[in-house]
Amino acid sequence: MLKRVYGAFILFAGVMHFLKERNFRYIVPKFLPFRKAIVLVSGVAEIIIGGMLVLNKGTKLAGKLLGWLMIAVWPANMYMAYKEIPLGKIKLSPAVLWGRVAFQIPLIKWAFNISKNAELKN
Repeated sequence: MLKRVYGAFILFAGVMHFLKERNFRYIVPKFLPFRKAIVLVSGVAEIIIGGMLVLNKGTKLAGKLLGWLMIAVWPANMYMAYKEIPLGKIKLSPAVLWGRVAFQIPLIKWAFNISKNAELKN
């Protein structure tokens, strides 16, 4: 059940990559090329992975992919915190921004545990 909630959150985030693409582009470090493409590709990945978790299909693969995706986007959250970039029009305190960075650790662990638990059930 909780993996489906996590999946729904990831699916929603993926859709938001398209609806609010510019907001997501701001948190991609400026030294990276093709920032818009990075946002859109990560959005597609989140939609697919989130959908897999919500539908409870390919959970072992989805958990692994989500764990690696969360690691891949972690630098964007660090960049957002370091530069104190607002979340859309909402200015967050540095404590909240850095809290998001720290919260990524249990989210990564949870993603890999989803995969591990799916493996144990098979």
